[in-house]
Amino acid sequence: MDELNCFKAYDIRGEIGVTLTPEIAFRIGRAYATWLQPRRVVIGADVRLSSDELKASLAEGLILSGADVIDLGQTGTEEIYFATRELKADGGIQITASHNPAQYNGMKLVREDARPISNDNGLLEIKRLAERNQWQHSERRGSLHSIDHRPAWAAHLLQYLPHNPQRTLRVVVNAGHGTAGPALDAIDAALRARGIEIDFIRIHHHPDGHFPAGVPNPMLEENRRVTCEAVLAHHADVGVAWDGDFDRCFFFDERGEFIESYYLVGLFARHFLRQAPGSTILLDPRLTWNTLDTLARDGGRAVISKTGHAFIKARMREENAIYGGEMSGHHYFRDFGYCDSGMIPLMLMLNILGQSSEPLSRYVQAALERYPVSGEINLTVASPAKVLESIAAHYASHAASRSDVDGLSMDFADWRFNVRASNTEPLLRLNVETRGNPALLAQKTEELQQLINLSQH
Repeated sequence: MDELNCFKAYDIRGEIGVTLTPEIAFRIGRAYATWLQPRRVVIGADVRLSSDELKASLAEGLILSGADVIDLGQTGTEEIYFATRELKADGGIQITASHNPAQYNGMKLVREDARPISNDNGLLEIKRLAERNQWQHSERRGSLHSIDHRPAWAAHLLQYLPHNPQRTLRVVVNAGHGTAGPALDAIDAALRARGIEIDFIRIHHHPDGHFPAGVPNPMLEENRRVTCEAVLAHHADVGVAWDGDFDRCFFFDERGEFIESYYLVGLFARHFLRQAPGSTILLDPRLTWNTLDTLARDGGRAVISKTGHAFIKARMREENAIYGGEMSGHHYFRDFGYCDSGMIPLMLMLNILGQSSEPLSRYVQAALERYPVSGEINLTVASPAKVLESIAAHYASHAASRSDVDGLSMDFADWRFNVRASNTEPLLRLNVETRGNPALLAQKTEELQQLINLSQH
């Protein structure tokens, strides 16, 4: 039995030729089909150089197991979610490693209605079947059909822009040479068909699996400069950058300033609460105070969920939440099957900015001042559990509250923090926020980093 180390908590990711190969993709296809027993499966892939070969092997495994495969071609992850639901398929698989380096690839798996498959509900069983090469024989060989479902997806997105903008917006869009470029062109065509002219300034637009501008991960500060400079050079109203499979998006205001996604969660929550007062909004525990205050002011119900797309989506369904947002740039929508989308936030931003003459910076400035944040700090540690235990003991006597929903969260009168182990990388992730006190923020962030370093010795 081979141990397949490419299986993670809620997806599959591995280094090509090391922990993920076409042969492993074939076995995953067979194991997925054995476990789910699907009649039809939607598949797609990002622009990585290894994606097409992995997709072909995955499709062959599904077909030999009797499943009919619908190949959407080059896609963003959310297009697989959408098509799985709209085409009433029994499952969907996207070949992608999102924002990981170019030598990596992986898969995101869903079942009917785009319900995510994670360690909590089937991924471990699929892993076991793939490791043991245990799959049932099928008398029927499935079929392979290629279709273009992108126009239907783009048309759906326009419902998040119910009113034509009152002004012509200039928007810098940075696809990072990932899958977002052609998808954005389809959205632009749908907008123009409705008579909406948006001045999109495209940078790093052409898909290229070599990623000549660097791995498409706008969370990295060094990757933000080009979008910032383009916003300033073109006097744009807003800048948007996506990761490789565009399930996450990131915004820059008219001054070229990067906006932490935390503050956008509050902005989008307010938008939905104005449409549907009293609705439930999900947030993750890493940074919470601004969102909680927004919901208290605007009459929303807050639910704090464990971080990660599989966990958020399951909780979204349980609570029938209208919207959910993570500080990592994932945004989830009830009308999108409780799934995350990196393009719906663009539609929301066009709607918000298009109905007012106010610049984007004015929409987030008060939140920035009320709740300054450290930005996520990633630290490599040998024993995350030991470190968390040490931090909890250090602050136990004077913390106002403690939560273990995801990692360790502790609140105090004027500041709070969350520290948690990554689900996808060998890292400890630290976030700190204060009540309008940048000096305290700097002090406590440094204090926690020192404590984490000391806890390892």
